[in-house]
Amino acid sequence: MLRMAYRSLSEPLTPTLPLQIAERIGGGIMDETFRPGERLKEVALAQSFGVSRASIREALRILENRGLVSIVPQRGAQVTKLSRKELEDLFEIRAVLLGLVSRRVALSCTPEVEQRLFAGYRALQAARNDATAYAHASADLVLALARSCGNQQLLDYIASFAQRIGRYARLGLSTPARRKQSLANWQRLLRAIVARDGDLAEAMHRRLSTQNLTAGLAELDRRDRGERAMREKARRPGASRRRP
Repeated sequence: MLRMAYRSLSEPLTPTLPLQIAERIGGGIMDETFRPGERLKEVALAQSFGVSRASIREALRILENRGLVSIVPQRGAQVTKLSRKELEDLFEIRAVLLGLVSRRVALSCTPEVEQRLFAGYRALQAARNDATAYAHASADLVLALARSCGNQQLLDYIASFAQRIGRYARLGLSTPARRKQSLANWQRLLRAIVARDGDLAEAMHRRLSTQNLTAGLAELDRRDRGERAMREKARRPGASRRRP
């Protein structure tokens, strides 16, 4: 069963059926249950969710607005492909916004906020052996941090692209070494927040974003090399012939 993913806080507090479906499909896109470039067939999805095709179409339009799906007339919907440019653009925004969030939380941290953030950190530790679970726990902790910053507009901006950026964050957390590095930096960030050091908290979250960007780009390059190698192998003479 797919995880529920995060929706924009500007969307209804009581989700409509299409919005619930959009969150489920969006979670599958983030986890790569639905892979980049994969077609999303209305009939199959309607049968899977036990809903009408109209509800699926509306859910897909929601995902199109989030940048997770592209809809082409006469061809239908497909998962948007990952790109270096989008990764770089999103993480540039993420570094600035979450750096500001961390600074604000450090300067106004309460015991309740501290308790909530360290609970999120413990969940992150518990998920360190599973890339997908870790990516979700990391997203949970980011939103817990954003909810504590005291700026609703800032929170809305961050929540609005949580799923879209989550696809790339997962790429950058795919190895045990990266998750270990991420955990260490989250610990330093939370210590800076507890110490009420706004400058250090902002710098640490910018470092988290930069490291995830670098690791995400490396993973995209690795995938691209693998896909090129497969295409070249398929083009070789006799590649499609059956062995005797």
